[in-house]
Amino acid sequence: MEIVPDTSVVIDGRVSDQVKADADPDTDVDGMGFAGATVVVPEAVVGELEAQANDGRETGWEGLEELQTLVDLAEEGTIDVEYVGRRPDAIEKREAGEGQIDALIRDIAGDRGATLVTSDDVQAQVARAKGLEVEFVEPIKRTVDRLQIENFFDEGTMSVHLKVGVQPYAKKGSIGDMQYTPIRDDPATESELREYAADIEESARASPDGFLELDEPGMTITQFRDFRIAIARPPFSDALEITAVRPIVKTELDDYEYADQLRDRFTEHQRGVLISGSPGAGKSTFAQAVGEFLVDADYAVKTMEKPRDLQVGPNITQYTELGGSMEKTADSLLMVRPDYTIYDEVRKTDDFEVFADMRLAGVGMVGVVHATRAIDALQRLIGRVELGLIPQIVDTVVYIEAGEVDTVYDVTTEVKVPQGLMEEDLARPVIMVKDFETGRPEFEIYTFNNQVVTVPLGDDEDEQDSGVDRLAKQEVEREIRSIARGHVEVELRGPNTAVVWVEDDDISQVIGKGGGRISDVENRLGIDIDVRTFEERPSGPSGGPQTESGGKEGEIVQPEVTSRHVIVPLDGHAGDTVELQADGEYLFTATVSRSGEIQVSRGSGIAEELERAIDRGSTVTVVPS
Repeated sequence: MEIVPDTSVVIDGRVSDQVKADADPDTDVDGMGFAGATVVVPEAVVGELEAQANDGRETGWEGLEELQTLVDLAEEGTIDVEYVGRRPDAIEKREAGEGQIDALIRDIAGDRGATLVTSDDVQAQVARAKGLEVEFVEPIKRTVDRLQIENFFDEGTMSVHLKVGVQPYAKKGSIGDMQYTPIRDDPATESELREYAADIEESARASPDGFLELDEPGMTITQFRDFRIAIARPPFSDALEITAVRPIVKTELDDYEYADQLRDRFTEHQRGVLISGSPGAGKSTFAQAVGEFLVDADYAVKTMEKPRDLQVGPNITQYTELGGSMEKTADSLLMVRPDYTIYDEVRKTDDFEVFADMRLAGVGMVGVVHATRAIDALQRLIGRVELGLIPQIVDTVVYIEAGEVDTVYDVTTEVKVPQGLMEEDLARPVIMVKDFETGRPEFEIYTFNNQVVTVPLGDDEDEQDSGVDRLAKQEVEREIRSIARGHVEVELRGPNTAVVWVEDDDISQVIGKGGGRISDVENRLGIDIDVRTFEERPSGPSGGPQTESGGKEGEIVQPEVTSRHVIVPLDGHAGDTVELQADGEYLFTATVSRSGEIQVSRGSGIAEELERAIDRGSTVTVVPS
């Protein structure tokens, strides 16, 4: 008797098990006559297993171990083993899921008149349709009660981190107060982690409670019950590593501040919501609570996730990428017609575009976004969608910190003169970001001289160094320096008045014939500008560390201009926040890097200001902020 096993039964170890059972007279397993048979192993099976093993997949290693077991049985005289056929080429290996390798195996069984042994139902059906003799072996069904890796978890453990040659670590504590601590003295071994990985992957395939979210060379992501498990292998990682994460708390919307107001807001009509916060702050936990509330409020809710790790009830269907694209997922969801879709996580430009398209199509959207401040979540939309559409896409921003709702913003559009500007003809659409509880405006976002600016609205509107004042001063300087050839300084005298000091040779150029050029600048900016020469200024051009504009004495530095950056060396100031000034005039505020320098990318606005200061020979100083 000749039998031809395919890859499925080799991986499961079913051939050697049946051979041993047939050779044992005391066994109660039904005999198949495999003892004494010739096992014809197609080289296509060997090639597929080898490719899987090279990719770091446990199925490949398990299959190769089964082939070794068959060779051992042949040496004992229990069976004969032959390797026949040709190895699959690269295209056939890559398209194994399309049936290319299965076809090579069937051809060998047909040519030799052998019995095809398989646990793949499709393979069995196709072989029978072609008139082949088939022995179908039921695939192994496992009842999985518990993963081996769960032994590392206790009640307060959120994640476990295992790596070959390193002590096992875990994150323990509560949301916002996690500690990364070792949980065992002995380092993890290669064999130990391979055993865990095999258990995880087999359990995910066999159990209805699990599935493989991602299976690529070097990385496998598995969802099993509440656990999201990532298995990284060389060469993608430098060593075998397993990271298992689970939620440690499940909340309801009532557990959060502003619960009543948020319930009303979500149920008034479909909203565009961004849930923001730093990693580990509890964003996904809050999103789950929102999803469960919406289902209870009789809304149809779906999710878009990669990977799928939100712990939601069965009434919420979780979708991932379709054909490698969230855009295709969105197209499918529009056919499903959900009331709300939870998008976890919105990171890349494509994600924001998909989020915006679905929102503009009328679907309520809840997006999870990484951000260090509430306003940063909204700013991530700038440049990715049209500015005027932002309030239609996102009308609510919720910022989560340490598992609690810290800030809620209401986002609307008003046509008005931005705060700090005075002329009526400067009225424009302004995105108003207001505190949800008090209704007090916190930020204004608008276009100023072809630039999108976000201006904080502080309590002290008359503060000399306000965001609006700095913006206005920078724009006046930019306009005048595009005309003048020499040194330029700007002094704000009020919310809509400025004095510009220029070189004597430049004054006629700046004013223009009949005052036409400076009038054009005034009309564009909405600011009355008085042009004067430095000779009219009692102190002349500012040249020292102390100026009328409030410059502070600081440390003189020598910036270096490279092809890509303007570098300000600041030895001894690593980690300090400092102000940079040119001839006592404020340029910008920055934090010094660990290497003791500030790097500003050339082409940016602040780099251009700094380079102009260097070109005109200004004294650049650094003042502790």
